[in-house]
Amino acid sequence: MADEPKEQPKGRENRPPREGGGPNRGPREGGRGPRPDGDRGGPRGDDRRGDDRGRPRFEGPPDIELEKLVADSLYLDNQAHAIVSRMRDMDSGTRSQLRRLYNAVRRAVRAPENERQHEFVMVRARLAYTIARHSLRSLDSLEKLLLQVTRRNDARGYERFRDLFEAIVAYNE
Repeated sequence: MADEPKEQPKGRENRPPREGGGPNRGPREGGRGPRPDGDRGGPRGDDRRGDDRGRPRFEGPPDIELEKLVADSLYLDNQAHAIVSRMRDMDSGTRSQLRRLYNAVRRAVRAPENERQHEFVMVRARLAYTIARHSLRSLDSLEKLLLQVTRRNDARGYERFRDLFEAIVAYNE
C-alpha cells in the first residue's frame, strides 16, 4: 500500500510538479513579496498598492476646529456628515464599532469631574486602537480632535465631542 502512487485530481495527470511547491516555498511564500520578474502585480504605470481596493485616495482628513465645534452647531453637523461620507468612501467600519466607541464617550462625559480627563484619555487610546486595528483612517480627525479636547479639559468641549460622535453614529445608520 505504501508504494502505490497517489491519485491525482482529474486534469492534472500530465502536469509537471511546480518548482518550490513544497512546504518551504521560497521567497514568495504564500504569494507574498515581489515576483521574480520584479512586477508587484498592480496596474502598470500606477504606484498604488494592492490594498486600495479601487477606493479613492485621500490626503487625510481635514482638522476639526474645536473652537468652531463648541460655538457653531451647524459646523458640528457639517463635520459629522463629512466624517460619515469619508467612512463610506474609505473604510469598512461597522456600526457596532462606532456604537461601542460612542458608549465609551458617553460614560466618560458622565464621569466625575476629577476623573473625566483620564476617562477621555482612555477613550482616545481605544479610538486609536480601533483606527489601527480596523484601518478606519476616516476617523483620524476625530482622534486629533479628542486630543485637543482632552488637553483643554473643558466640560463644554467634552459635551460637544459627545454631540459630534452622536451625530456621526446617527448619520451612519
